Amino acid sequence: MSIEDFQVVIGCEVHAQLLTNSKLFSTAGTSFADAPNSHTTPVCLGFPGALPVLNERVVELAMRAGLALNCRINLRSEWSRKHYFYPDSPKGYQITQWEFPICEWGEVMGVRIRRIHIEEDAGKSVHDAVDGLTLVDLNRAGTPLLEIVSEPDLRSADDTIEYLKKLREILVYVGVNDGNLEEGSFRCDANVSVMRKGASQFGTRCELKNLNSFTNIKLAIGVEVARQVELIERGEAVEQETRLYDVARNETRSMRSKEDAQDYRYFPEPDLPPLLVTETDIARARSELPELPDAKRRRYVEELKLTEYDAGVLTADRSFAELFEACLAASKSEPKKVANWFIGEVARALKDAPGPVKFTPTQFGALMAAIDGGTISLNAGKEVFVEMFATGAEPADVIAKKGLAQVSDTGAIEAAVDAALASNPDNVAAYRAGKVQVLGFFVGQVMKSMKGKGNPKVINELLLKKLS
Repeated sequence: MSIEDFQVVIGCEVHAQLLTNSKLFSTAGTSFADAPNSHTTPVCLGFPGALPVLNERVVELAMRAGLALNCRINLRSEWSRKHYFYPDSPKGYQITQWEFPICEWGEVMGVRIRRIHIEEDAGKSVHDAVDGLTLVDLNRAGTPLLEIVSEPDLRSADDTIEYLKKLREILVYVGVNDGNLEEGSFRCDANVSVMRKGASQFGTRCELKNLNSFTNIKLAIGVEVARQVELIERGEAVEQETRLYDVARNETRSMRSKEDAQDYRYFPEPDLPPLLVTETDIARARSELPELPDAKRRRYVEELKLTEYDAGVLTADRSFAELFEACLAASKSEPKKVANWFIGEVARALKDAPGPVKFTPTQFGALMAAIDGGTISLNAGKEVFVEMFATGAEPADVIAKKGLAQVSDTGAIEAAVDAALASNPDNVAAYRAGKVQVLGFFVGQVMKSMKGKGNPKVINELLLKKLS
């Protein structure tokens, strides 16, 4: 038998760091890559007598995430202590939500989300940093996380990546998470098992950790599936355990036996009361939700008549989509024309120079009006946009400063047309004999004589009139 004879079953546990300025239960900061142990308080360090105080912003963001992921928001949730002993957890336990999470039973892309609960992150162990020692950085200890737990509804590595990308997109769009896998603010543990096709009972699952990119997640699932199938084919049992993915060797290796709930000795957190929210709180969180990316894409296709591709590019980033909509509203141009500018010139400029945009939607609308009205050519418009993007200058000022205005005076253009026709009698005869592509040659000759400033529309009209 082969891997094709087995069904893969995958469930995901995603840890998403919330976009707050301070930690879950203390005033310490949450910025990344600062000096080790520079963001700590007695609460983070687990000092005796230090009491946790809930960051209310965390609750707001948790409700926002739950609503965006189609979850039920529980009016009452409770805090628990999850015990384990690692150097990067100075208290010896993690404050989390075990029996009663804040959000339950959502859905994304047909994948059921069993629960979303709030918990605090652990610190970071740095191995072999100095003379073979392990050092501990507690900057991350106490940082607020959402753990988003799916049902085992995924059936392939590709499905898993698609689900995770969609989940990440939604969380970033609603301002809950920054989506940064490399910095660990969006992390995934994958619970992977296999069963023979046609079987009704899931196999024994193994939890994969150390997955810091979509590429590594896909690779890790692939090699873990192959490992489990090989064990079963040899008549051996798959042991429930936590495994690390070794990128260099492209293999998974055992980290520890998989703990069950009793191993963590959960019990209610005595220093925190139950978390209570009201229907009013939930309504406020719902009102603060932006239009979600899938809904925005559908609207662009149905109302703006854009292609699926264009809508996908324009909505990939929320701030980019919002800038597009603001510029479209300030412009009288067709949506497709504005979309083309954003997919081309605007996206290219932002890629080369990311950061705050200096031009305003009103200025963009004025630029489009200058092009549509024939004041400047399309190529001149691109030149104007470069300076407008770099400096925030008014389009009219750039056009005047660089002398980019098109000549639309019929008399001046007619003189140039007559000169071009008189200089090329053979091509005139060829056009009149049916070789209509010669028209482009004449347009080029007139534009050349006018140093690119002739209005192409007027040039074409005069040429067609005189050639016919």
